[in-house]
Amino acid sequence: MALDLDGARRVVERVLDDKLEAWRDSAGRTDDVLDETTGALVAPVPDEVLLWDGLGALLPLGRPAITKPLDGAIAQTPPTTDYQAVLPVGAPQLRPDDVIRVAGSARRGGPRDPQLVGRRFRVSDTAVGTYSVLRIVRVQVID
Repeated sequence: MALDLDGARRVVERVLDDKLEAWRDSAGRTDDVLDETTGALVAPVPDEVLLWDGLGALLPLGRPAITKPLDGAIAQTPPTTDYQAVLPVGAPQLRPDDVIRVAGSARRGGPRDPQLVGRRFRVSDTAVGTYSVLRIVRVQVID
């Protein structure tokens, strides 16, 4: 017997109130050109392809407690990001270096965090979690 997840999906979708866009640079850095004056790699325009747009949520991560490692102990470093993107399970599978842009908010009363609207985030970890109704990826602020 298949599990009916419609009720759980409706509850979760109420939290997904940010309008998000997922972009991918299909050629990566291989088509970037060296600016000999500045020494920086410059991406050709347009360089990214829109993969998906829809409702999701961009939420801050809780920071782990940072303690000094003991001599000889192996310590896991804390994540280098402060945010995670929560996407519906129907959104395409993202890859590291894909870009998520907060395009707006569908939240009544305005966005959860108005300063995030218009910001772009680089996908840094796609293996955070996939569940029956949503997918979570870790992201880093890029501008």
